[in-house]
Amino acid sequence: MVVPTSQFVPNGDKAAPRGNVYALHQATFILSRVEELTTVTVEDPPVHDGANPSSTTPAPCARLARILTHCFRRVYNEPMKLHLAPVPQSIDVSGGTHTLGPGCVIMLHGEARGEIIAARGLQAAIEQYAGVRWEIRAGTSVAESEGVVAAIDNRIDKREGYHLTIGEERIGIVARDGAGLAHGFSTLVQLVRQCGRRLPRLHIEDHPDFAHRGVMLDISRDKLPTMNTLLGLVDRLSEWKINQFQLYMEHTFAYQRHRAVWKDASPLTGEDVLALDAYCRERHIELVPNQNSFGHMERWLIHKPYTELAEVPGGVALPHAAMLLTKRKRFSTTLNPGDKRSLDLMRGLYAELLPHFSSANFNVGCDETWELGQGASKKAVAERGTGRVYLDWLMQLHALCEEQGRRMMFWGDIIKQHPELIGEIPRDVTALEWGYEHDHPYDTDAKAFRRAGLPFYVCPGAGGWNSFVGRTDNVVANITNATTNGLKHKASGVLTTEWGDGGHMQPAPVPWLGFMFGASMSWSTKASASMDLVRALSLHAFDDPSGETGRIAYDLGNAYQINGAKTRNGSLLNQLYFLPLDNDWPMQRVRPGGFEETSDALAALSARLDAAKMRRPDAQAIVDEYRGAVEMADIGAATGAAKYARAQGASAAKLRPQWRRIARRLEAVVPAYERAWLARNRAGGLGDSVWRIRELATRLRVARG
Repeated sequence: MVVPTSQFVPNGDKAAPRGNVYALHQATFILSRVEELTTVTVEDPPVHDGANPSSTTPAPCARLARILTHCFRRVYNEPMKLHLAPVPQSIDVSGGTHTLGPGCVIMLHGEARGEIIAARGLQAAIEQYAGVRWEIRAGTSVAESEGVVAAIDNRIDKREGYHLTIGEERIGIVARDGAGLAHGFSTLVQLVRQCGRRLPRLHIEDHPDFAHRGVMLDISRDKLPTMNTLLGLVDRLSEWKINQFQLYMEHTFAYQRHRAVWKDASPLTGEDVLALDAYCRERHIELVPNQNSFGHMERWLIHKPYTELAEVPGGVALPHAAMLLTKRKRFSTTLNPGDKRSLDLMRGLYAELLPHFSSANFNVGCDETWELGQGASKKAVAERGTGRVYLDWLMQLHALCEEQGRRMMFWGDIIKQHPELIGEIPRDVTALEWGYEHDHPYDTDAKAFRRAGLPFYVCPGAGGWNSFVGRTDNVVANITNATTNGLKHKASGVLTTEWGDGGHMQPAPVPWLGFMFGASMSWSTKASASMDLVRALSLHAFDDPSGETGRIAYDLGNAYQINGAKTRNGSLLNQLYFLPLDNDWPMQRVRPGGFEETSDALAALSARLDAAKMRRPDAQAIVDEYRGAVEMADIGAATGAAKYARAQGASAAKLRPQWRRIARRLEAVVPAYERAWLARNRAGGLGDSVWRIRELATRLRVARG
């Protein structure tokens, strides 16, 4: 195409300098948005400098000026699609732009002065993405200096609701409460991150669909983040308007009287929790204590004297034992609910743990009580039924929670198997209805809790565990299923969970997609259902305006589907690390060449990481983490290809070289895996996670002979 030589004055500007000075002034802004500069054909006459009409600009600068003029026209004449997470309930773009100029003030009026944390977040964003620094002040000021005016107005009818207006002269944020004001600041931060100095003029009216919007992170299955990592995650969740955060704990709090249980786990101390609780509270996030109290107690029950409190003190052989503990084939996971000492243990733990949290809620867990009725409680279960024995224990824990002045939460998977008992649970208890597959029966299960009159959350998964690189399509469908049916049946909250089964091998960025989409769908279920998740993820998780990192993360999360054999609660690429080498399941469902195609796709996506344009300080660390996860997923694909060949009749002699190569790759991946782990996480648990990698290498060496 040929670009005209006439000067372009952008919409909304009364005047703009002409010529090369103006063009170069806009260069940084435009170059960050346009990738077609090398494809435009331009006439090259000289351009007069507006400051000195007799002077001329050399032809190369004239060419650049024409290109920039053409691109600038496209930027300002075409409507910009905004990528916000969550998507606001209502947004009206009025046309024109508002320029963030120097010398302005972020003005906090009245009660809004309490939102200094949110205001500083905006201040930092304006400095980073718009190149100007604004002062933060309270009270009133000269109108000309007000860049952003923030105020509390209780006439806004929704809790946490806010109105954001970007006008011609200033920006206004008005909210019902401090949390709403912080949410308005977060939306404005995202607009600045996407648009830079020139913001679209618009009006947003926004509020949450669910009162409680949470994220839960497993810190008991080996990986426990450093405080810096946790604080960074809290900042990210706060921007996405999350207002509850839980850290799933089995043995990772430093209980003073139980050192034997946590001594190798690098646990959270009381001081850690107090600091984290305060940090969350400043950002309108409730840090909810979480301590499993019935099932998943194996980290306790393997030690004396706690073994005596087990339902089956001698342990049981679980088919997925290696996913839970290393170097043990038999152990117990479930407390004996009939032993008074079990209740005494819980009373002591609660009395020590809970004072560190300001939250009035407490998640006591109680999911997956696999051995219940197989040992010490066998007679009680035979006489009263599994459901009744379970409920009796739950009610004893409820009494302990009341002693501590807390409202109890619990996982609902066991009690929903006994719907006739749900109505007996006190109405100050919240059931957590969880399920992590796209087809989980949220509609049916949510209806059962609603009919019983019991408050409940829906709890989908962020999908990183047992996958290395995620399960994108399943995550999106699972969260959509949970939130739409939760809204339908009046769930009081949403809790998006990320687990650490099998050594927590997925790197920290993998569940960000699920956290963002879960946060968005719990804030605005209908509006966020059609969000451009790739662009939003790239911008507001990876800080990559090109969209490339978001696309790579999204596509890597779908690599699990290429082989054709979908499995539940994880990806086959990860599950192959734990399956016996002589077990052909599920090779009958794998497409011919499916694992080889998976390897090709993984390699192509890994290569594209070089094109990522992240502006985060840890950008290289993220690239390294993803490359390490891709290598581990590809080792899973190579293992699958060999197992598929075995199922098709390949001889042991033909398989030996493949087993040997895979074993070498497993050993080679460990040093980088350890470095990536220690960059964000504490050392405790790393040895157990690495053991699982090396255990597969050991089995491969045995198989090769």
